[in-house]
Amino acid sequence: MKPSTFTNHPPEIRLPEGNQPLVAPIYQSVKFEFPTLAETEESWDGVLGFNYSRTANPTIAALEATLAGLQGRQECVAVASGMGAVSTAMLAMLSAGDHLLSFAESYGPTRRMITKVLGRYGVRSTFVSIDDHAAIERVLSEEATAMVWFESPTNPILKIADIARITDLAHRHGAVAVLDNTFAGLESHGDLPVDLFVHSLTKYASGHGDVMGGAIIGDEQHIRRVRSHANTLGPTLDPHAAYLIQRGLKTYHVRRRAACESAQKVAEFLLSHPKIAKVRYPGLPSDPGHALASRQMRDFGTVLCIDLKGTGAGAGRFAESLRLFSMAASLGSTESLVVPPSLQQPKDLTGDLRLVAGVTETTTRLSIGLEDIEDLIADLDQALVHVDA
Repeated sequence: MKPSTFTNHPPEIRLPEGNQPLVAPIYQSVKFEFPTLAETEESWDGVLGFNYSRTANPTIAALEATLAGLQGRQECVAVASGMGAVSTAMLAMLSAGDHLLSFAESYGPTRRMITKVLGRYGVRSTFVSIDDHAAIERVLSEEATAMVWFESPTNPILKIADIARITDLAHRHGAVAVLDNTFAGLESHGDLPVDLFVHSLTKYASGHGDVMGGAIIGDEQHIRRVRSHANTLGPTLDPHAAYLIQRGLKTYHVRRRAACESAQKVAEFLLSHPKIAKVRYPGLPSDPGHALASRQMRDFGTVLCIDLKGTGAGAGRFAESLRLFSMAASLGSTESLVVPPSLQQPKDLTGDLRLVAGVTETTTRLSIGLEDIEDLIADLDQALVHVDA
């Protein structure tokens, strides 16, 4: 065998039976083969093994099984980003002429996906407040609705949705209930009758801010449809990214528990600070969503939202003055993060819906990481000196 042939067909190393690696290998291969045509045809029909990584890959499949189990569902489709999960779920479940109900208190890119992308293809949408159950029922009664899309806690102001009530209303009117469950964590809300869960794996699952991913989780019937569309649309998660996310999951519960405990202490500190007008964190007994979150969630999360006294300029100075909080997007990583008001204004909303969104000129989102809690509180305290109130 000539050298150029040999290097393209290197020797294969097979492990003895029973000799397994403690950490699963990364199947960093686009293509998989069988020795016979019959087996190859079965793999292309989805009956046997793997053939092409856009369709399925062992490393990605292992991650999907882990995520489905955490969420208490049968199946999962992992994709390349959180918004990849959002768009894939919507495109899989909606058709031209369908109507979607969603909420003003939601992630800005998700709203834009609904209005700017789905709207171009004939999907109609209505937005109301997630607190307004009368409006939800009215819309569902007046308009045949294919999907109700919501978050809990909402991003960024952390409203807690009554998930059982919203899903019940959706089902009574023939709509699929889809919950973006990113803020609540990978194991929360699984006991509630949600049809599809969407997660950004970039956040808590990875946990280290160095890999992106998304997931759609549900029962076999719904995920079969999502998987077919994902295979066609191609938002494929890379096997190495899947490996990093699976590795991150090994410390997920420890990381989340520690960050939630710190978030609670930060919220309690800020609640009594004279420069703070409002603290929104469901772990506070004074928070409007506390009782509902106590029933629905496994914990109260690692994100809190504050309204500072004074002006937006002062809020900007506060964010710039923080030393341990990086001014950056995302959440759920080991580092604490801050998103100042100017970066999260709901510019796509107008009138009453803009008011409902609840983002003021001083609304600031904090994501708590794994730094020492005393250091975080000291950093917040020194930065609050720069608030003009």
